[in-house]
Amino acid sequence: MNRIIEKVREDQARQDLPTFRPGDTVRVHVRLKEAEGEKERLQPFEGVVLSRRGQFSGATFTVRRVSFGIGVERIFPVNSPMISSIEVVQAGRVRRAKLYYLRQLKGKAARVRRAEPAEKAAATVESKN
Repeated sequence: MNRIIEKVREDQARQDLPTFRPGDTVRVHVRLKEAEGEKERLQPFEGVVLSRRGQFSGATFTVRRVSFGIGVERIFPVNSPMISSIEVVQAGRVRRAKLYYLRQLKGKAARVRRAEPAEKAAATVESKN
């Protein structure tokens, strides 16, 4: 691809985002404007990342959570200025890139397995050898 276009895309992309994948539980701090005046507040939206799509400045990710028994999904543009920060609360271990099957599951069945920390996984591999 043209180097000039790549340079422009790199400049537009946010650099402060953590690496996260589908299956991870994330807390997205969203800036909301209050009804009166120009007050802003941060509202966290915590849930499981169902998918990531797109690349460069047009990339988005979908986060799902269950609130009062109702599933709520939000699609966030990765480079949105309305996102203050993203925290990875828990890493998940899944075998698919799109977790849309979680929409049909309820309760404990909708849980995602936790990913083992890298140090612990390396120790298990060494102990087996």
